Amino acid sequence: MASFRPPQAGSASGESSGSSTSNAQYTPVSDRSVDEHSSRGAAGRLRLKTDFGTAQDQSSDDDVDEYNYNDEARPKFSRPRVPKYTVVEEQQVVKRFDRRLVPFLALLYLLAFLDRSNIGNAKIAGLTEDLNLSSSQYEWLLTAFYATYILFEWMTLLYRVVPAHIYISLCVCGWGLVASLQALATTFGTMVFLRAVLGITEAAFGPGVPFYLSLFYKREELAFRIGLFISAAPLASSFASSLAWLIVKSSSDGPIAPWRTLFLVEGFPSVIVAVFAWFVIPDSPGTAAFLEPRQRMVAQLRVGDGGRSEYLGHRRRFNWSEIGKALVDPKSYITAFMFFSCNVAFSSMPVFLPTIIQDMGYSSVSSQALSAPPYLVAFIVVLITSYLSDRTRTRSPYLIAHAIVSSTAYLAIALSGHFHASLPTSVHTFIRYLCVYPATAGFFSAITIIITWSMDNRVAKEGKGASVAILNIIGQCGPLLGTRLYPADDGPWYVRGMGVCAAFMGLVAVLAFVLRLILQRANARQGQEGGDDGTDREREVLILGSGVVERKETRFTYIV
Repeated sequence: MASFRPPQAGSASGESSGSSTSNAQYTPVSDRSVDEHSSRGAAGRLRLKTDFGTAQDQSSDDDVDEYNYNDEARPKFSRPRVPKYTVVEEQQVVKRFDRRLVPFLALLYLLAFLDRSNIGNAKIAGLTEDLNLSSSQYEWLLTAFYATYILFEWMTLLYRVVPAHIYISLCVCGWGLVASLQALATTFGTMVFLRAVLGITEAAFGPGVPFYLSLFYKREELAFRIGLFISAAPLASSFASSLAWLIVKSSSDGPIAPWRTLFLVEGFPSVIVAVFAWFVIPDSPGTAAFLEPRQRMVAQLRVGDGGRSEYLGHRRRFNWSEIGKALVDPKSYITAFMFFSCNVAFSSMPVFLPTIIQDMGYSSVSSQALSAPPYLVAFIVVLITSYLSDRTRTRSPYLIAHAIVSSTAYLAIALSGHFHASLPTSVHTFIRYLCVYPATAGFFSAITIIITWSMDNRVAKEGKGASVAILNIIGQCGPLLGTRLYPADDGPWYVRGMGVCAAFMGLVAVLAFVLRLILQRANARQGQEGGDDGTDREREVLILGSGVVERKETRFTYIV
């Protein structure tokens, strides 16, 4: 067995017997799991090279792999402090998460949003007639969901208490069962109760997933991944409309009412997927079963100190000061009120669009089909927007642009309805339906950027968690207003509802511009003071010429 040879004093830099030159690096052994590493001490067994100033003993990566040094037998002063990894390794880890984690979470959100919003399709499939629901009672069905959804936002904190694979699986199974049981409702009271319970089960999942993703990705990678997650909402709406059209058309002469079949067919698949969630969802980057042992270590180290501390077996103290900073920071509340304003439109259009299109003069079946294309376009726009936002490392320009476009589209729908007497029927119908496309694409994209932006400018996980809590507590009150914007008495033009959505989307643009100015000034102030004013700092990853990754402390810069 090869033994370790200490460096010879006075040797030239970069020289060693039987080895070639390279930059000093530490490469953790890849044939042991993370658990085995942590159980053995600081960093387990390492293959490494040392650098003692001018006295060095260096070798290339290929040469190091030929030896099997036992790091625990080495003096403490020569053990590596921070394991390092290559750019290629990091890219491989990110690709694994992109292929295995994000798509599955998007699928779960698709099912959740499908079970939440399919009541709009059920309405025009006979729900209101069979249960003798008034317009006000239907609005209460929508409000009941969001009332409990808001009241139980605190359940997202359980992500830090209950292992994620258990917690998410229970949530998915819960809303699948409740959504399916809606098919058995025979009274208004029963349906209100089921909608309220559905709100509880979904509140525990959706609002916390962006924070959960922030444990796996860096902030410059986060928008696109959250975009992939959020894009499941318009995709679900598109899928729901298409599926509703198929179900209603095929079950119109069936043994049970079409709307009951709709709830059953769209609800029960969540129960089945919950079983897979138990095995697919990792609790942390270091426990992902679809990663190799070496990749788990890299996955932890690349996201900062939290991963490193966990890898080395140390528990970091809960940083209450970061929560305090988030609670008194005006930026947290500006973002939350943007979320509130955007949610007014986000919560109303998916559940009312089939009715709005039907009131344009289309049949029930045609309305189901025509509801799908706007959401399909929104799905594509969300992905493009989030990708460009990460690529350019900026948020506000995309948010402001989408908010303005959406506000203008809503305003055009309201004006065409208000002046419908002066326009031919075909003209105002065409305008109203065409403007649905930019309206929906705008608020879906804005939601994605707002959620990402709320976590971009927090370093500590506690700060991110507090920001998400503030965002959801205030922002999720928007649906309480949004679900009451389109009463039957305002049909078929719904001028008031469209006007309110136009105003709130315009407010999103204004608040985004204000927050942009605040962050720009903060960056300029920190630059002038040289970063020595005690402001937050982040651990950036710098790529060296040799392809080795090294961690270095740098001044925190806000993403605008």
